Amino acid sequence: MTAGPRGRMRSLALALVIALAMAVMACGGSDDAATATPGAAIGGAATAAAAGASGGAAGGGSATSDEALVVARGMDVNSLDPSRTYCDTCQIYLTAVYQTVIGLDPFDNQTLLPRLATTWTPNADFTEWTFAIDPKAKFADGAPVTSEDVKWSWERLHNIKASPSYFVDNVQSMDTPDPQTLVVHMVAADSSFPTVTTAPYMVVTNKKLAEENGAVAAEGADQSDTAEQWFLSHSAGSGPYVLAAYQEGAELRLTRNENYWADMPYFKDVIIKETKEAVAQRQLLETGEADVAMQINPDLARGISNDDVVIEETPSFNFVYIYLWPGTPFAADVHLDDVRVRQAIRYAIDYDGMLDVTVGGSGRKQATAIPNGFQGTANLPLPAEDLEKAKQLLTEAGYPDGFTIPAYFAALNVYGVDFSTMLQKLKSDLARVNINVDLQPSDPAVLADLRSKGGYPLTASYFAPDHTDSIQYAQFFGMIPGGFFNNRLKVPVNEAEAKATNEALQTIDPEQRTKLFEQIGLEMINDNFIVPLVNPNLVLAYRKGIQGMHYSACCNFELARLSASE
Repeated sequence: MTAGPRGRMRSLALALVIALAMAVMACGGSDDAATATPGAAIGGAATAAAAGASGGAAGGGSATSDEALVVARGMDVNSLDPSRTYCDTCQIYLTAVYQTVIGLDPFDNQTLLPRLATTWTPNADFTEWTFAIDPKAKFADGAPVTSEDVKWSWERLHNIKASPSYFVDNVQSMDTPDPQTLVVHMVAADSSFPTVTTAPYMVVTNKKLAEENGAVAAEGADQSDTAEQWFLSHSAGSGPYVLAAYQEGAELRLTRNENYWADMPYFKDVIIKETKEAVAQRQLLETGEADVAMQINPDLARGISNDDVVIEETPSFNFVYIYLWPGTPFAADVHLDDVRVRQAIRYAIDYDGMLDVTVGGSGRKQATAIPNGFQGTANLPLPAEDLEKAKQLLTEAGYPDGFTIPAYFAALNVYGVDFSTMLQKLKSDLARVNINVDLQPSDPAVLADLRSKGGYPLTASYFAPDHTDSIQYAQFFGMIPGGFFNNRLKVPVNEAEAKATNEALQTIDPEQRTKLFEQIGLEMINDNFIVPLVNPNLVLAYRKGIQGMHYSACCNFELARLSASE
């Protein structure tokens, strides 16, 4: 298998960053996401035996119940095929029904845990990784999980060429010398590959069962594979649950895998109930018709006074941002290629007010396009309003009377942030320095057409982590050769940024990597093509008695970790 085209617009997977690959055990971190440093220790336990978790146990323990757990959320399911599915609900589903070779501890979002693999070991230059598959692991039909199943699953992921295929772009080939050993040969040195494998899209599928129902892993699978329809009503995983039924627009129902090879989950059944509106989720939670509500925003949460409902807020790694696209024909008279113009926009924003207006203050400012808490962000200067500086820069750039700039955007509500509200606030802020933002809410087809015709000068978007390593943000948002945004905006490469990114890919020293990512972050701030506006908190809303609620940077949350007090 060789590296192929990336199927996903939101993130890149080149030769991912070198982390502490020779560490025997990943370092512990703060439970507070604001101070944790994902990526500093996550990406490379040479062996996981010291991590303190039995192979694959999800955390349900020995106690079980015949009760069902009901989760209210707006479902965004695009598929239930593990090689095609790609959405937030999909992460929850895949983590419950399938398994990865390595897991991520959601209570520190740093520590790597054994799942299907008991150990993972690199060669000297990190161009090869050897995984030892747990001989106890078995699929829901009782068949053993073998190294051939892992190899087949990752080859299918690559050859289906759907959105999550980029996770294996850096895999050159794989060998299975015996049923419990998988050797992965990388295209380029990659000591963070273990971190990549924690992503729920890297799950392992029962090869024999899937092939019997039309699944194909060989080259050309994107044309010859016919299993997607089968996966809408069947599953082929080794996880604590199996798919019971899926009714689009209504519910996703799971039931306990009675052949599960590790600790049984507490709840016999899980019902994810389609509930698009946050107000409706709140009502279900307060009446006891739902045990967990997943998309309640902070403002709505403050109105809940029911003693049977628990509300917690936790910092997240998600963020919402605007970006500036120089040279588009839709604002030809606005020189966004002039860094002074871009910096003026940055200084004209009222960031504290933006947090208040969008999330009621339940969030944080973010320095640049590397999330708060990730490696390299601790010392970055947070954005601050400075209207006089903005006016000075505009005058120097030749715009003493300001200008008009259209903002094309999708009217989304993401992470509790309403894009229309956010852009209205931006318009109000920039008007103070005579920049008139002409708001143009648009549907996806219109935005795609504008992209094909040269782009939109200003728009809004959002990002959530694929894995917990800062290199993905350098590669996606950085002005470096091959970077997503550099390819899209077609602006000159930032040589200092490119150099630091290359050095980060070649070092295992955590202090050096921290310095390099800090340098990259400062260069991103100076470039100012990407302007983060809101890093919203996440609301955990659930019925009193539910235990084990958490937020996982890779997987949303793991159903099998939940239980209830007796």
